[in-house]
Amino acid sequence: MGLNRKLGTLPKGSKNNICDVPGIKVGHKTLSDGIIQTGVTAIIPAEGSLFRDKLEAGLSILNGFGKSAGLIQIEELGTLETPILMTNTLSVGTALNALTKYMLQQNPEIGNTTGTVNCVVTECNDGEINDIRGLHVKEEDVFYALDSATEDFEEGAVGAGRGMVCFGLKGGIGSSSRVLSLEEKDYFIGAMVLSNFGGPGRLVIEGEKIVPKSIDAFGGDKGSIIMIIATDLPLSSRQLKRLARRSAISLGRTGSVMGNGSGDIALAFSTAQRISHFPKEAFQKRSYLHEEHIEKVFVAAIEAVEESIYSALYHAEAMVNRKGEEVHSLREYWNE
Repeated sequence: MGLNRKLGTLPKGSKNNICDVPGIKVGHKTLSDGIIQTGVTAIIPAEGSLFRDKLEAGLSILNGFGKSAGLIQIEELGTLETPILMTNTLSVGTALNALTKYMLQQNPEIGNTTGTVNCVVTECNDGEINDIRGLHVKEEDVFYALDSATEDFEEGAVGAGRGMVCFGLKGGIGSSSRVLSLEEKDYFIGAMVLSNFGGPGRLVIEGEKIVPKSIDAFGGDKGSIIMIIATDLPLSSRQLKRLARRSAISLGRTGSVMGNGSGDIALAFSTAQRISHFPKEAFQKRSYLHEEHIEKVFVAAIEAVEESIYSALYHAEAMVNRKGEEVHSLREYWNE
């Protein structure tokens, strides 16, 4: 869905979301019933078996105040072999169990004729709005998000983003994309965020500080953000790690200082080339983008992540937190 307003310098994809990268699908399960305001979001990174034919991936932990699962192996091996889940902090265990069962069902060789699987679950704390202690996310909610994934998905206060707060405003799920032309071929860089960070009153859009009078402009920078960057460009895991690291610039542009209690994590992956779990040969031949051309990819990713944050804020409707206080929507203060 994305925003219609022109932001940045590069052209957007037709969907202006992460699904402009071919093969990616996104699914949500939203739980909304009184004090239960939470959910699950699933990203299917590519078609086919992710376990048997993995994707190259890179990780950047900008500030490590987080409880995600599956990141250590990505850091070590540079590969992604499962869908990516987003949920609330205390539901990571449930989501991890469900995703493990999902992968076991699809791949009977896991834990049998080969090793186990590295499931990826990311999180932010939605306890300001949601009854997080109630552990309301169930395994069937995870399965629903995975099974319902499509190229067309909602943004805002949906799925894992249901109970999130960002810059004192209503946060949630946001997405955007950019298009690059290299050697007469178009490539896509898409981003998706679970936005739950930033001090109240610190939000900046296109250099303009958005400070609603009802929000304390000197509030601390707290919360977290998960940033997923996808591309169909042939990039190595090392290059993808470099790409993920640039998301810090996106955060700075929006007004974040990545505070002490903020979990700021970026994961980038490429769908261009697959890595076989059962290689037939000892050596693998690959082709990667030359480093001399990667700067324009950095720009695309920075713009896509930045706009994804704004999109999450814009599409999330106002809600009431657990104290009975209204958490306003960006739409009340800024028109796209």
